[in-house]
Amino acid sequence: MTDRAWIEAALTRARLQAVAALLRYFRDLDLAEEAFQEACLRGLKNWTVNGPPRDPTAWLIMVGRNAALDQKRKTSRLTAMLDEDQVSDLDDVETPMAERLDESQYRDDVLRLMFICCHPDLPATQQIPLALRIVSGLSVKQIARAFLVGEAAMEQRITRAKAKVGAGGVPFETPGPVERSERFAVVMQMIYLVFNEGYSAGPKDDARAELADEAIRLGRLLLRMFPAEPEVMGLLALMLLQHSRRPTRFDSSGDAVLMEDQDRRLWRTKLIQEGLALIDKAMRDRRTGVYLVQAAIAALHARAKRFADTDWVSIDALYATLEQLQPSPVVTLNRAVAVSKTKGPQVALDMIEPLVERLTGYFYFHGAKGGLLLQLDRKREARESFDRAIALAGTAAEAAHIRMHIDRLIAESEGRG
Repeated sequence: MTDRAWIEAALTRARLQAVAALLRYFRDLDLAEEAFQEACLRGLKNWTVNGPPRDPTAWLIMVGRNAALDQKRKTSRLTAMLDEDQVSDLDDVETPMAERLDESQYRDDVLRLMFICCHPDLPATQQIPLALRIVSGLSVKQIARAFLVGEAAMEQRITRAKAKVGAGGVPFETPGPVERSERFAVVMQMIYLVFNEGYSAGPKDDARAELADEAIRLGRLLLRMFPAEPEVMGLLALMLLQHSRRPTRFDSSGDAVLMEDQDRRLWRTKLIQEGLALIDKAMRDRRTGVYLVQAAIAALHARAKRFADTDWVSIDALYATLEQLQPSPVVTLNRAVAVSKTKGPQVALDMIEPLVERLTGYFYFHGAKGGLLLQLDRKREARESFDRAIALAGTAAEAAHIRMHIDRLIAESEGRG
């Protein structure tokens, strides 16, 4: 008898490669999904009794392919269905299947699947839910909870994305070298967007928080396919280092805790060590990318034993590099925070003033501006910025953090009266 927990873990590990291969065979997302589910059901039944095959992934691909072919034959009435024992009595036939699944084919299959899910022809609101459903295997209910929408609405969103893919609006062909290079960045962006959905979750929002773990899992898979790609190392390192701080980002009341006030002894050391090792390895390649630079910034925070020990000069320099690689008002805003630590709040305020129009609807801009104004003792203006920030707060924790500053201003004002 084989442990059921082991079987379920094996099915989860095999999902991405199996669904990707089945998609190559049938060019139909729904059919590939259904074929994999059928293979999983047969695997649960077969492996529990006979033990696991040598290569569970190859076994699932072959059984799923046979099940899908049987379904197509039955539907088209071209031939009679095969007998169940012909499909289920697999013995060692997964071995030649495994031999055909070389590394290059595996990478092409998985990249094809990821490229389809985050194809630019699909609206951004459909890309990540489709990827979570097809690539990660999350249920519609889980995805709906994570994005704070109704299950029916999310089902419709994913169905529309599948319909566009099925209608031929999204190509199934394996991308060529040039397109692969261009779309590879889109795949990494998709993974990081999934991570940010989870990372931004509040302390009691477990459904969304799980997305961060799923993004890290996808990052590991991508690194296994491209073990020498420094930007993939940077992406995974960035997510690991940011996720290491999660236990300290909220207090017992659910309020946000600034990095300077977090108990660094509770940061997850194992994740930090893995992230730092990845950065050290990536740096040997001497190629710089946006994720690697962001990971290097996160590493400087992780290496500082105390907030006072933070190397803000190096962080400023890294943000300057990031501004060149990926010019963005948000990058400049983050750099200004580092500049305020080395050159003072007025210099930082001068840096962000030109960003007002582009970041007028951005919560963190008004929060950061309020903080800088407060340091300059311009309390009335600080109150106005904080009021604007609280109106834009996306979570209760963000709103509570800003209210803390406002309460402090009110208390000081009353104390003078």
